[in-house]
Amino acid sequence: MRKFNAENERLKRRYEQYLREAKGQDEKSIDKVRAALVKFEECTKFKAFKAFHIEQTRQFKDALSRAKTVQGKQLSLTTTDATLRLVKGFFHWLAGQQGFKKVLSYSDVEYFNNNRNDARAAHAQRPVQYPSKAAVYHAFQAMADRSELERRDKAMFAFLVITGARVGAVASLRLKHINLVDGFVYQDGREVRTKGGKTITTWFFPMHPDYLACFTDWVNYLRENKMFGQEDALFPKPEMRIENGKFVFDGLSRDTYANGAKVNEVFSNAFAQVQMHPYGAHSIRKTLGQELSDRNLPLATQKAWSQNLGHENFATTVSSYLPVSGQQQGALIKGLDAG
Repeated sequence: MRKFNAENERLKRRYEQYLREAKGQDEKSIDKVRAALVKFEECTKFKAFKAFHIEQTRQFKDALSRAKTVQGKQLSLTTTDATLRLVKGFFHWLAGQQGFKKVLSYSDVEYFNNNRNDARAAHAQRPVQYPSKAAVYHAFQAMADRSELERRDKAMFAFLVITGARVGAVASLRLKHINLVDGFVYQDGREVRTKGGKTITTWFFPMHPDYLACFTDWVNYLRENKMFGQEDALFPKPEMRIENGKFVFDGLSRDTYANGAKVNEVFSNAFAQVQMHPYGAHSIRKTLGQELSDRNLPLATQKAWSQNLGHENFATTVSSYLPVSGQQQGALIKGLDAG
């Protein structure tokens, strides 16, 4: 079976360049576009994009509705909707390219739209599990801190709680980004893998003092005992050495991790070790959102809390990180006085 179309590949490379240089998209986003377009080409048996016909959109939608995940489950409505939107974006760009204006119209591209019910269901907000403040502290207290790597992991957990930083940023931070005197982390978008390359100053959230104490001890240990400099990693990878002919990873290098996988692993394992749900590291942002709600703070302080999470718009914090369950919704409405 044919695996690629040379003409299509040239067009896809041009589109990737457009996304990268004109739209400013990162490689992770472009990878998703590549994968979506391959799915479309597989459905058409790699016909040339110039041979596009609206019937191909129906066949593609049918193929997505029958597609299975690696685990053998049907593709979620969210995945299907996202795939259709990515392919539609490509053909919308293609319709304006020289040589395609006569064979592909913008109205043709609209056939990639998902049906309204499925699109609405795909974008419906679903309850996401997140740990309570008490659960977070319980997991933190149970973490071991005997070896250097265990101390690093516990400090990493504490740092997540007092900053709510995203895993990519945590993995790429260096000591120069930490200000213990004034109590903040400077997430420089030029050097730290923040969302959208945004630069964020995050002041340490006023959570249980044990978190800040643990993190402070770690930073001082790196600076004073390990003689780490400003350019060295805040949460370094293990250093490899050979002992009795075997590779051993039990010390600290000075290098950062390439991605946030280790951060997620440390956070999830902390809960799993105390027989709790293995929450992902991103869930701590919802915990901090709930903390904002519980404190009943003045509006200006709420806005500052939101900015501390990296949100320019307070509405983002409210919609994404102030979860209200159905049970809470009922309790809050029932507790209101009649007007």
